Amino acid sequence: MKAAGATAAVTGVRDRLKSWQAHHRRVFFFTISELLQNPLASLMSWLVIGIALALPMILYVMLSNVSMVSGEWGGKPRVNLYLAQDLNTPVARALATEISQEPGVEAVVFISSEAALKDFQRRSGFGDVLSTLDRNPLPHVIEVVPQGADAVLLQQMMARWEVRSEVERVSVDFAWLERLFALLSFAERLVLALALVLATGVMLVLGNTIRLAIESRRQEIVIIKLVGGTDAFVRRPFLYLGFWYGFGGAVIALLLVQASLLFLAGPVETLAQSYRDDFALTGLGLAGNLLLLAGGSLLGMIGALLSVSRHLREIEPT
Repeated sequence: MKAAGATAAVTGVRDRLKSWQAHHRRVFFFTISELLQNPLASLMSWLVIGIALALPMILYVMLSNVSMVSGEWGGKPRVNLYLAQDLNTPVARALATEISQEPGVEAVVFISSEAALKDFQRRSGFGDVLSTLDRNPLPHVIEVVPQGADAVLLQQMMARWEVRSEVERVSVDFAWLERLFALLSFAERLVLALALVLATGVMLVLGNTIRLAIESRRQEIVIIKLVGGTDAFVRRPFLYLGFWYGFGGAVIALLLVQASLLFLAGPVETLAQSYRDDFALTGLGLAGNLLLLAGGSLLGMIGALLSVSRHLREIEPT
């Protein structure tokens, strides 16, 4: 008679894969249900993370809208040629056509004195006063958009136009445009630096939150390790916990960004429409919203991973 003894069970790859998927699914729903069981504490954490994520995003949205308004200049100055007062319209138009064919000129807009007067009457509100004048005090204007913003070439073009008898005065808004784009460049770097600092703060907050969760489950972790649980098995619930913290914070950040846009839309659009009639304040858009949600979730998981990797090494069965 053959003696009975212990047998070793071999788990196949498919069974291990199914077990791995089942554990992920259980942990996925268990962690969110655990957070919802303490809604006030979870909401406080989500608000802290959401505010940290929302601040750079609000600045980014404002900067994007300012860049959109200034983008119609394309970073190029506009040169205004004020023509002689006694120059008739056909000669002025012919000069505008001639200048448009010169090298280095991208576009030319001719504004007649009549059109300039009508626009001034509409904008200034002094239509009745201006209608009493015996002649039009405004000259013809040629607005030139050069192909580039090279200061040397621009000076050469201006010198060539200033000596013409038809041109009374030449003005260019190059200096303030340079300052505008320098300011926008500085603002972009400021938003990036702020985003990096606050992202680091989010990971630190999440790391501390995960550390407290680890300490509250120290005995459970010790038992799991005693029965052969791997570090990956122990780590998984805390990674999902970090994911839900980051995702919830990103949702709060989206709500804060939208609320800020609604609050600022009126004054910002009133100011911007003095430069562009069709301006409307725009938000992050679908891609930006999805990127914010993904970024918040990723920050949560990174913060949780750093915290878990550090503290799990300190928890070993004795």
